[in-house]
Amino acid sequence: MPFVTTDDGAEIYYKDWGSPDAQPIMFHHGWPLSSDDWDAQMLFFLGHGYRVIASDRRGHGRSSQIGTGHDMDHYASDASAVVEHLDLRNAIHIGHSTGGGQVARYVARYGEPQGRVAKAVLVSSVPPLMVQTDANPEGTPVSVFDGFRSALAANRAEFFQAVAAGPFYGFNREGVTVSEPVVANWWRQGMMGSALAHYEGIKAFSETDQTEDLKAISVPVLVTQGDDDQVVPYKDASLKQHELLSNSTLKIYEGYPHGMLTTHADVINPDLLAFIQQ
Repeated sequence: MPFVTTDDGAEIYYKDWGSPDAQPIMFHHGWPLSSDDWDAQMLFFLGHGYRVIASDRRGHGRSSQIGTGHDMDHYASDASAVVEHLDLRNAIHIGHSTGGGQVARYVARYGEPQGRVAKAVLVSSVPPLMVQTDANPEGTPVSVFDGFRSALAANRAEFFQAVAAGPFYGFNREGVTVSEPVVANWWRQGMMGSALAHYEGIKAFSETDQTEDLKAISVPVLVTQGDDDQVVPYKDASLKQHELLSNSTLKIYEGYPHGMLTTHADVINPDLLAFIQQ
């Protein structure tokens, strides 16, 4: 399997499909998943002639279960290691949830300064800051994230099942039919990874202030989210991203959940393609 080894010894697994001459699209997954979460998008864009790349974040999926570096700085540095290894240029970077934070930090610190990025897409993403602070009173109280940590430490398998079967895909909403295979696939991806990486990743996605990352990005960015996102409240995420970015397009989907890339891929994928082709 293809891996890149980082400077601190993490082995990052990646997929690379399509012609090396095609424009590359790199996908950055959410917590606590893997690059497999992008199946519907990678096949779609591969079919439209793009080169598609996705990696497993350190401690997630098939990447090594290293004991250190579970923070946004290392996430972005690891993404850059994959990009530089493959020498990706004129690339589009698409991130979901925590992966959106990874994209924002990568583009701001590596991608734009190196001249490697054409556009970016933030889908249901965590920036600028999830946790409630004096400067961010609209944020989510830290007690919520403490509850995540307690539930994960007590019974990770049970916690992951509850997240996937409930708020992540909106399967807890009245009238919504639960897709057991979708829940099982989410659980499978989560349990492939390291409990430590997932535990420490909660702090990374909830407490990393990425205000300056967003301000530093000048390439065109599509910001998109569902207004029924029960995981990342859209008013504290996509609306603020749109305000902080200098060159962004905002698209809010009525009634869509956090995991809308899976539940509504038939709508989202063509919209992503339209933005990329503009």
